[in-house]
Amino acid sequence: MTAETKNSDPPGVHDAQSIIDNDREQVFKALEQRPKFSIKMQIYFSFLLAFVIIFGIVTAQLINIYDMETQIHQLEISDSFLFHIQQVRRFEKNFFLHGTDLDEALDGLAEAKRILTTDSPRWQTIVGSDSMNVILPHLLNYENTLLDLSVLKGDRASQEYMETLYTAEAGIRRYGRVLVNFAENIMEREKAELERMIIKSRKVHILSFVLLLVYILFTIYFMGLRILKPINRFLKYTQRIADGDFSPIRPVRRYRDEFSMLAIAVNRMIAELDRRQNILIASHKLRAVGTLTAGVAHELNNPINNITITSHMLLEDLDTLPDDEKKEMINDIIKEVTRSKKIVHNLLDFARESKSIIQLVDIGKVLTETLLLAGNQITMKGVQLDVQTMPDLSSVYADKLQLSQVFLNLVINALDVTEKNGTIKIVVQPASDPGFVEVRVTDFGAGIPEHLLPSIFDPFFTTKSKSGGTGLGLSVSQGIIANFGGLLDVATEVGKGTTVTVSLPVPSLSADTDMSKRVL
Repeated sequence: MTAETKNSDPPGVHDAQSIIDNDREQVFKALEQRPKFSIKMQIYFSFLLAFVIIFGIVTAQLINIYDMETQIHQLEISDSFLFHIQQVRRFEKNFFLHGTDLDEALDGLAEAKRILTTDSPRWQTIVGSDSMNVILPHLLNYENTLLDLSVLKGDRASQEYMETLYTAEAGIRRYGRVLVNFAENIMEREKAELERMIIKSRKVHILSFVLLLVYILFTIYFMGLRILKPINRFLKYTQRIADGDFSPIRPVRRYRDEFSMLAIAVNRMIAELDRRQNILIASHKLRAVGTLTAGVAHELNNPINNITITSHMLLEDLDTLPDDEKKEMINDIIKEVTRSKKIVHNLLDFARESKSIIQLVDIGKVLTETLLLAGNQITMKGVQLDVQTMPDLSSVYADKLQLSQVFLNLVINALDVTEKNGTIKIVVQPASDPGFVEVRVTDFGAGIPEHLLPSIFDPFFTTKSKSGGTGLGLSVSQGIIANFGGLLDVATEVGKGTTVTVSLPVPSLSADTDMSKRVL
């Protein structure tokens, strides 16, 4: 390995392709080893959570409805109890005024007693056991007093009868008032409790609606974020791949889902695209080498002939020639050998399989070296080159050999369509877009028909059927320039010629300091 080659290698880098393959393997493993949490699982989980929420809401509503039914039933019991007590009071009043309806009063009181004693556990729940222990004796005393009146005998007009009746009336009215107040208090309490349950039911309905609305909005937002955000990210990935950036998609989440599997598939596609592009580049390079070899062979004939003639002359006149002439002839041989070596070295540099190294290169210098490499073809064709290079152009990040391959391909394409003694114009200048420099290669040939323009970048498409073109030149060149972050554009006019423009970005100051060399 020469010193020049050693200096071009980044420290510690021996096999660029191995580094790329290892990096891709690490990305594959990182994607595959993430814990699985698929979108399908998340959808199932969201439906399960929705079912749990709805089940909880329905359960709460059923419990509230059951409590309301129980409360309504208790209110009906209290109302029935109050109704019978009030009836007893009316019959009681009729008895004291007219001496009638005492039996009806006893029947009503018996019904009230039945309600109170039959549903004793429920009443204890409603009023409490202490209140029951107080009100039940009042009811029994009320009943016993009415029973005593029912068996009372004598003349209603007698003083003794009236005194007994007056004494019983005071007790009966006191007992009746207590029972009525008790029943009315129970009714008011049960009504208030029922009203509270109705309000609670309304609140449950409102809270249920709000909870469902929040859950639906959260689910829509979360699922949208889980689906739309990766889709937008993959749109950027596809744009990046279309621009020629074949770096793998790296994991951005802590778990693995369907998009992770898609990323793995896309990474495999990227690896295959990169491999196929490298094959295309190598295939086109072989074609370019074949084109150059004819010119190089012709160019090598001159120094080889000079070496042969000079060697024979030196051998024949070795004994008679002065030392000065011998030295001059030996120097001529050395000069021609050096010239031949340089021609072969340039060809080998272009043709060899080497690491793809992205580094700062002088675009004008690369173009000049490429034109020297193709100099013999240009001379043989009798074409004049009009090269205009603007001074003080910024360097660009590129692989020197691949960029030289692009320029050589464009020059050879221009030579193919240029008539003998014609002109090819090459301009190196800042591009109209800020931050770019461009190389314009213009021929004045027949141009490209408009209906063929959409296909000129397709692999294996060629208009050189007679000259045996492979149809890979522009396709490979476009891929190389896109990999450098640039653009290859073609403008043509039938009968006037074609201009191919290579635009490459000028790195910023921060990029100059952070990225002196990069291996692809």
